[in-house]
Amino acid sequence: MTTGTLITVAPTGAESAKAEVPALPVTLDELLLTAKECEALGASVIHVHIRDDEARPTLDPGRLRETVAALREGTDLIVQLSSGGAVTDPEADRLAVLDAAPDMASCTMGTVNFGDDVFLNRWEFIVDLHTRMQERGILPEYEIFDLGQLAALPRLLDRYGLPHGGHVHVDFVMGVPGGMPGTTATLVAAQQMLRDLPAGTTFSATGIGRSTIAVMLASLSTGGHLRVGMEDTVTYAKGRPVESNMQLVARAVGFAQLAQRPPLTTTEARRLLGR
Repeated sequence: MTTGTLITVAPTGAESAKAEVPALPVTLDELLLTAKECEALGASVIHVHIRDDEARPTLDPGRLRETVAALREGTDLIVQLSSGGAVTDPEADRLAVLDAAPDMASCTMGTVNFGDDVFLNRWEFIVDLHTRMQERGILPEYEIFDLGQLAALPRLLDRYGLPHGGHVHVDFVMGVPGGMPGTTATLVAAQQMLRDLPAGTTFSATGIGRSTIAVMLASLSTGGHLRVGMEDTVTYAKGRPVESNMQLVARAVGFAQLAQRPPLTTTEARRLLGR
């Protein structure tokens, strides 16, 4: 079992509206302040979606490059860009995210019903994303919304090779309506399937909405890591809106310490991920 905990903060996402969630960081200044605060608490990775001047989700290349540069200058966090964007973003724009040269980028391993929408990830697109990251030295985080997607990962690696640096890291995104449930039993089943992946594979788990706490506890108890943030939940407890991403990171840090698996520093996180 891993002795420390990799904590990823996903502060914004593409689903919540600023008008409905005023604490959501949508400007570059807000994102940078959030990143600094969460790093100080124990986060070592930041999973980034960006917004335009009207706070709408965007994959604007210039804004992405500016965001990566600002986060690198202002923090020591591992910068992970979302290649998922919003469910309406075209594949070409999602692939172009890599032009911003992040440390990491997400690579979702299949199509999933996403509430009332469809998050489309064709096999050819997955292969293209994976191989482009290999060529550019960007570490993928393979996002898994359902167990069939996890079963597809060995096929990808066998046919197209390991990521740059050789380390495989996956994130179980649990509790999305249409995806796998955010339960301990499901996470244990997913964790058992990792035996089909290369030795040393690591995993994080993300609990969407009300599954947040159950998924955090299950992940820590099975040797996994944590992703939290306002992309994934805007409710801290029943009837209590989240006040900031710091609040969610602080809770994750507290759980990790109780599990005697304290947060990894950014240096330790880079060593774990081969960065």
